[in-house]
Amino acid sequence: MAIGKKQVTAKSKVDRSLKYSLSDALELVKEASFANFDETVDITVRLGVDPRKADQMVRGAVVLPNGLGKSVRVLVFAKGEKAQEAEEAGADYVGGDDLVEKIQNGWFDFDTAIATPDMMGVVGKIGRLLGPRGLMPNPKVGTVTFDLARSVNEAKSGKVEYRAEKAGIIHAPVGKISFDAQSLQGNVVALMDALVKAKPTTAKGTYLRKISVSSTMGPGIQVDVPDVQALVK
Repeated sequence: MAIGKKQVTAKSKVDRSLKYSLSDALELVKEASFANFDETVDITVRLGVDPRKADQMVRGAVVLPNGLGKSVRVLVFAKGEKAQEAEEAGADYVGGDDLVEKIQNGWFDFDTAIATPDMMGVVGKIGRLLGPRGLMPNPKVGTVTFDLARSVNEAKSGKVEYRAEKAGIIHAPVGKISFDAQSLQGNVVALMDALVKAKPTTAKGTYLRKISVSSTMGPGIQVDVPDVQALVK
């Protein structure tokens, strides 16, 4: 695939041999952005864990202090008073078997799914559809709960789920190019703080091994790990 002039220019701004401080890296992400839309800023973190081992899986969620800069569509599986609570909290879709049927027919116009524990039997019918898309409610990330008001509010305000993939790599969005660098940094630090606290006791050696940031279309920029560690609580 041909590389456009804008992409070449963006790559030329990044010294691949350097590891930038977090603040410099985020400024550079903004400078190297060239798309004609508000790109998402993503972070990639390589952890010193083996996610194939159950006791070394790193998974959780964190509410970013400055949000994600986008509208999040929240679906809630609930009934009775809990359904009303979800609606009052601002959930976009609330239901049970009716939503299951829509999803079975190929409807996925939502970003996050939440369920009360008593609805998981119903939700289980579509686990094979939700799971691969990262939409299956899970108690480990707070999306299986009776506290629907809190869960819906967190999802709407910028809650990000993270999970270690192969080789212990985590990918997560931390905002938009339109954010100022300080807001992006606040989000990155919040995520990194959560990752550090989630370190498995069985993980040996260096835990934070590699960090990089990039925009949707922009080049990857390596971040100095000790600089980030100094910013984390």
